[in-house]
Amino acid sequence: MKRTKINDLLKSTDFGSTVCVKGWVRTRRSGKAVSFIALNDGSTIKNVQIVADAAVFDSELLKQITTGSCLSVIGKMVESPGSGQSVEVQAEQIEILGTCAEDYPMQKKGQSFEYMRTHAHMRLRTNTFGAVFRIRHNLAYAIHKYFHEHGFFYFHTPIITASDCEGAGQMFQVTTQNLYTLKKDEEGKIDYSDDFFGKPTSLTVSGQLEGELGATALGAIYTFGPTFRAENSNTPRHLAEFWMIEPEIAFYDIHDNMDLAEDFIKYCVKWALEHCADDLEFLNKMIDKSLLERLHFVVEHDFVRLTYTEGIQILEEAVANGHKFEFPVHWGTDLASEHERYLVEEHFKRPVILTDYPKEIKAFYMKMNEDGKTVRAMDVLFPQIGEIIGGSEREESYDKLKARIDELQIPMKDMWWYLDTRRFGTCPHSGFGLGFERLVLFVTGMQNIRDVIPFPRTPKTADF
Repeated sequence: MKRTKINDLLKSTDFGSTVCVKGWVRTRRSGKAVSFIALNDGSTIKNVQIVADAAVFDSELLKQITTGSCLSVIGKMVESPGSGQSVEVQAEQIEILGTCAEDYPMQKKGQSFEYMRTHAHMRLRTNTFGAVFRIRHNLAYAIHKYFHEHGFFYFHTPIITASDCEGAGQMFQVTTQNLYTLKKDEEGKIDYSDDFFGKPTSLTVSGQLEGELGATALGAIYTFGPTFRAENSNTPRHLAEFWMIEPEIAFYDIHDNMDLAEDFIKYCVKWALEHCADDLEFLNKMIDKSLLERLHFVVEHDFVRLTYTEGIQILEEAVANGHKFEFPVHWGTDLASEHERYLVEEHFKRPVILTDYPKEIKAFYMKMNEDGKTVRAMDVLFPQIGEIIGGSEREESYDKLKARIDELQIPMKDMWWYLDTRRFGTCPHSGFGLGFERLVLFVTGMQNIRDVIPFPRTPKTADF
């Protein structure tokens, strides 16, 4: 018999029909006459109640139905007399597809997120993580849908690269050489001539530079793929492997870029509110009771736009009036999350787009302002998260870009191709990057970025 997904079953009013449902047992309550089994198949946060008459089923079979076991149930779909559910299934046949051992790690309630990270392969079956990853799917779908409908082309940039987009050097090396017997030259430096690519290569930290090539050919592109940072950061906001969305658009200036970022992120949040209502209500109840209010807050308000200099003045005034920050704040410093959140949550009480940062704290490719001190960068700041989007108008002048590269002493021997975009038909262009996990973190109300990606990669952690 064809299986019916629980999500579809709970929407049905075809009472009296015979159905087949399959899934994993959340709980089983047994009385002398009847057992009540809560079954979930991952299609929805909600369970379907299976009613098993003790007179119909062997007691030894029912004993094997424990939390975590997998069942196939055929029975009659009826209206449920119980509160909180409209449908239940009166079981006629039960097949145990997989029993579950007593040491199943997810059978107890009230487990900490730290504990569940050590069992990331099993935490996916819990209500919380089921909700998180259904929302993650919906946000990924919304991203593709938004850009497709706005005339962008999905552009695939390389994961293995010889360039360091940010110039930070915190990259994971890729090699086929035997690390125990590395070939070296006369000066004692590693000789890469026999390596797979014949040169040092790494996992990408960003697809932006290659994305700029796509934008100057197709007009408007976006990337959406994994990126890697070898930062030794053990914080609730950092991962070594994460996903990035990076649109790049020809003929866009910084103002067009800000308009796109605000419209795009509002679209994603709206999509989640409209299509993930059950999961969001669960997370609002169990994880963060202000979640839904915060999501509506972002969608319903225009973002404040101000310069970095104006932001610093506001923060310095706050300090002068007695507000205490952990990190010092003055013109020229890179803002910490606490500074960003103060502007959003306490001063403006709205999302903020901060622009025109000092050139010293931003990347080499950002277009310089006429003051010679600041660049046309923009960061979108959100409540609870701080920076969620970072972008800029790019420097389109070959001479200015080359001068900036030389000034920063960035090794550009392998970057001739990037400079060619400024030699052959250069154009104004802009773009930004959104860390996908930060978006999922915001939309779900979770507190640690390791809990919004199925298998987190962090320092000393590469399990599963």
